[in-house]
Amino acid sequence: MKTLLAVVLCCAFGFEFCGWATDASATKTGGTSSGFDRLVDRYFDSYFKFHPTDGTDAGFHQYDRRVEDFSSQAIHAEIAELKNFQSEFSQFQRAQLSQVGRGDFEYLENMINARLLDLEAVQPWRKDPDFYTHAVSRGIFLLMKRKFAPAEERLRSLIAREKQIPGVLQSGRRNLSNPPRVFTEVALEQLPDTIEFFRKDVPAAFEEVKDPQLLGEFKVANQSAVRALTSYQSFLKDELLPVSKGDFRIGVENFRKKLLYEEMVDIPLDRLLEIGYSDLRRNQERLKDVAGQIDSGHPAHEVLAELESDHPAPDQLLKAFQNILETVRKFIERKHIISLPGGVAPTIEETPPFERALTTAAMDTPGVYETKAKEALFNVTLPDPGWTAARVNEWMESFNRGTMTSTAIHEVYPGHFVQFLWWNQAPTKTRKLLYADTNSEGWAHYCEQMMLDEGYGGGDLRLRLGQLQDALLRDARFIVGIEMHTGNMTLDNGTQFFVKEGYQPQATAEVEAKRGTSDPTYLVYTLGKLQIMKLRQDYGKLRGDRFSLQDFHDDFMRQGPVPLKIIRKAMLGNDSPTL
Repeated sequence: MKTLLAVVLCCAFGFEFCGWATDASATKTGGTSSGFDRLVDRYFDSYFKFHPTDGTDAGFHQYDRRVEDFSSQAIHAEIAELKNFQSEFSQFQRAQLSQVGRGDFEYLENMINARLLDLEAVQPWRKDPDFYTHAVSRGIFLLMKRKFAPAEERLRSLIAREKQIPGVLQSGRRNLSNPPRVFTEVALEQLPDTIEFFRKDVPAAFEEVKDPQLLGEFKVANQSAVRALTSYQSFLKDELLPVSKGDFRIGVENFRKKLLYEEMVDIPLDRLLEIGYSDLRRNQERLKDVAGQIDSGHPAHEVLAELESDHPAPDQLLKAFQNILETVRKFIERKHIISLPGGVAPTIEETPPFERALTTAAMDTPGVYETKAKEALFNVTLPDPGWTAARVNEWMESFNRGTMTSTAIHEVYPGHFVQFLWWNQAPTKTRKLLYADTNSEGWAHYCEQMMLDEGYGGGDLRLRLGQLQDALLRDARFIVGIEMHTGNMTLDNGTQFFVKEGYQPQATAEVEAKRGTSDPTYLVYTLGKLQIMKLRQDYGKLRGDRFSLQDFHDDFMRQGPVPLKIIRKAMLGNDSPTL
């Protein structure tokens, strides 16, 4: 399970650019029409001008020394450019495009609208103090985590970015106006870890550098960054928190538009709630049934607590994950679940020290256009040797048998790592650069259930219980996100919903509800899963006796990581509802 800090370090908007190029030679746009190709190139060139850190993530290292300009002038310049693109797209003759091209066009047009909605209406740059600390932390972290260049070269880029951190945080001071109190509180909760990250983890990542002059420059830049962050922390505590009285809710209309633009979902919110509650009740009944089969003498929550004690010893954790991944991969190949494109298998290793605060276990794949550091890593965080026995045991409970299996399936096979292998073969530039969360997270969440349904684990009820608990967590996100942001739930209501209806511990519930205040559409896990399940059902009806699960999964992946609405058109040949 990701920590709240890990959530914050995902992306600045409700979508993410996986990778892209600044010239047509780096990747093809699909050859749909030269006019559209040029429009796509110009759009992504414009994006990079405002978001250079994403270039580093994608594998384009000419951007490694730049950071985002969050001055009011730069933000309004970005808005102006987006409106120009909005006008160009509205006037473009899309009839000349191929089916793939029309899908790309529709998705890009929606993403332009999504960015404008974020900048003009949702306004995290004005409402969320963590928007700025997230940006500077991510920019530094990306230079640390992958060895795409010698340490000395990456350190020079890091120094260049650190020198710009005070300016980024100063923009935050100028821009922030009446944020929701919970946003300021979350930023203050995380800043001590962020400051410690700069003080200890950043230097630790470059211990191999021996050049005294370079190390001297780094010391000055890093100390300046720490001072700027410490000063920003004081500003939040002493000046901003007392006047943080804003509303975190984005409202019905903005929620509707956000789903429409980012995920191309136009289902009315009241209907979405019906769908979410239906899935929640279905999974609750299944969990109670499975828990009863395991131990009929105790209620479900006690059986879940007992499940958490079933975990490997800390010194056996990496080996245990290795065994699970090998077993899962062999099952996929034997049962013909999905084709596994060629590529280097992920390496399982202990999470580097500078990443320990960010995650328990997570897949780390290179950017789509990374040419140097192409290794794929599955990082697992072991307990700290200095922890007490009680804390070690609490940590290891997150690696119980059911959770480990769900994590391995979600993150690696056939989840995010397999997605990465297929996305490298995406047919167009747009489908290499953008992804819809309903596709990405929906697929990984779908796989958790699908693999057990197909027989993985041999009917082990403990694995099913873990899968269902994770499903209930995502169901609760689905409902709480809508209800909180449309005014029907308070933050406290949301927290208790995670406990009572989602079967989550209090600490997890508090983190999840807080996440929902700034991540309104974290319903994408369940929403995407249900969309994929309906697509599979409809595809099966279309194919009849010719249906093959592997063919379905391969055809789905072949479309790239676009919204399900576009994929349905390609695979079914119609505009039928996604749910």
